[in-house]
Amino acid sequence: MDPYLKKNTEENADDEEEEIEDMTIKPTDAVILCARVEDEVNLLEVCIFEEAEDGDSNMYVHHDIILSAFPLSMAWLDCRPQSGEKGNFVATGTMGPAIEIWDLDLIDEVQPLLVLGGKKRVKGKEKKIKKGKFKKGSHRDSVLGLAWNKELRNVLASASADKTLKIWDVVQEKCAVTLEHHTDKVQTVAWSRHSPELLISGSFDKSVALMDMKSSSESGRWSVDADVESIAWDPHNEHAFVVSLENGMVQCFDKRLASSVGVSIWYRFERFHMVSGAKTIFTLHAHEKAVSSLSFSSVAPNFLATGSTDKMIKLWDLSNNQPACIASQNPKAVSFKCLCKMRSLSTDINTFPLYQSKAKKNLNMTYHELSPNL
Repeated sequence: MDPYLKKNTEENADDEEEEIEDMTIKPTDAVILCARVEDEVNLLEVCIFEEAEDGDSNMYVHHDIILSAFPLSMAWLDCRPQSGEKGNFVATGTMGPAIEIWDLDLIDEVQPLLVLGGKKRVKGKEKKIKKGKFKKGSHRDSVLGLAWNKELRNVLASASADKTLKIWDVVQEKCAVTLEHHTDKVQTVAWSRHSPELLISGSFDKSVALMDMKSSSESGRWSVDADVESIAWDPHNEHAFVVSLENGMVQCFDKRLASSVGVSIWYRFERFHMVSGAKTIFTLHAHEKAVSSLSFSSVAPNFLATGSTDKMIKLWDLSNNQPACIASQNPKAVSFKCLCKMRSLSTDINTFPLYQSKAKKNLNMTYHELSPNL
């Protein structure tokens, strides 16, 4: 063989091997989902963060997905639509009323695997496809929040600016339940990890509602002092959840108080238990502006991350219900998930830095103090 051809063949083989290695997701890699907008193009990026044994780290975009509208929310799930088989999927909520579900293991996909809700597409007189009436069970406005039920794998909850919550069956590909217990935009929703029938939601009506989906006519409700931005259940305490507010506050509540404090009211023919001024486990002035996102560590107890429109991310030690800030940084991120197997983040910059404290040694020491069994 011509030595020049042989050299080119070997170089091409090396390039192909390197490309295959880059596209292969290893068990030690962290997969991060990043939703962003660039030049009016709505993108969902699947990023890989890898850390070498010597401590060096590297992050790159594995592949991206073009979304139909401005991304507002997303939730990872392992349940494949129609079949229910396990896989790697993400549900995305946008400025539109539809929920798109994408297969994250497929590259260069141009159409979602499933669309829940949205508007019907009909042919006009000129044989052009245009949007018509809403599909049965669809939201009527933007989808602001999404939550996957990890125990009931086919169940997805959505919160919308149309003031409703919806429970979807992704295997049956339909809306199973519509809840109308809020009087303003529903911003956030979360399933309990310990009791999969419990669903909590937060709204711009300045209330947090707890629903038992086994008997949806019963619920608890807490009033707060500002619009609710985000909600998270404490994975290490089955009774506790935290709520972040538009005024920069974070409050922690005990769900058991909903059955012992307050008065009963009726709204839309359903009975609710309103807890007015219910005692909090703690109240924290976390940020100077709206706390747009918060997330517990799934492995380290008492470890909470908060993100705000003041452009700061902070890490908190909640030991003894006395929150203490252990690190803060400005990565220009507005929404994120903390210390999860599948992470997600929304950002306003072209590439985002994974949270790394300058005092990394001290942060690691604190982290291991919070999780001594790791």
